[in-house]
Amino acid sequence: MTLSIVIVSFNARADLERCLASLHASPPAIVHDITIVDNASTDGGPAFVRATYPRVRVIEQARNVGFAAANNAGIRATSGEWVLLLNGDTVVPRGALDTLVERLAAHPDAAVAGPRLVDGDGRTEISFGAMLSPLNELRQKVVGRLHAAGAPVVTGWVERLARTERYVDWVSGACLLVKRAEAVAVGLLDERFFLYTEDVDFCAAIRGRGRRVLFAPAAEVVHHRGRSRASAPGAAASGYRRSQIAFYEKHHPRWAGLLRRYLAWRGQLPSD
Repeated sequence: MTLSIVIVSFNARADLERCLASLHASPPAIVHDITIVDNASTDGGPAFVRATYPRVRVIEQARNVGFAAANNAGIRATSGEWVLLLNGDTVVPRGALDTLVERLAAHPDAAVAGPRLVDGDGRTEISFGAMLSPLNELRQKVVGRLHAAGAPVVTGWVERLARTERYVDWVSGACLLVKRAEAVAVGLLDERFFLYTEDVDFCAAIRGRGRRVLFAPAAEVVHHRGRSRASAPGAAASGYRRSQIAFYEKHHPRWAGLLRRYLAWRGQLPSD
């Protein structure tokens, strides 16, 4: 069994350095390779990786093609039987990836697995959930804000939920393990999603083939989320709205028009 780790980076060199350092300090026992797909960064990240980690492959995109397309480029350039999509703003503790692989291997009916994600202070990130719909998205945002604010009842509930292995509709693309054959069978990630919701859509495609998605909290990864987004907040906000519209057009077309009108009313409708 072999594993290909694909990391997409965009102007987040400090995070990428930290992520690669964690993988270098405690490499997974499974035979693996690492590929960095850089989305036309200007921070010297690719040169740093080549100089410091010569065994890590670097693919430089001529422009920022977005998260889904960059991940697809990495998947196509690798050959591991299993593929890990890993954000550059993560830190991987010793044994986490081997545990994640073991948990997915223990569930032959599952094709995707995600670990418990925590922030730098060890607080659980909501990194799994039910298929997005208007109601579910609203519920997730409310729960997320209350959890971020430290509301005791909500935070306690989230922490308990994130301690139990279960099948879910989606896991976060910040750290997503997938069997290559299954990823290829669904056509990889939908490149209409420039940034955000591509993981939910990908998991929906996997489930559409009768396969399952596993949340595996026995594996834990640190996620310093939002660092790449901070380097270009305007583009990130626009990318989020574009992906949100694309998601509803694909999965909930009856709601897409209403979403567009709502965003126009709020002055958040991205230009075509």
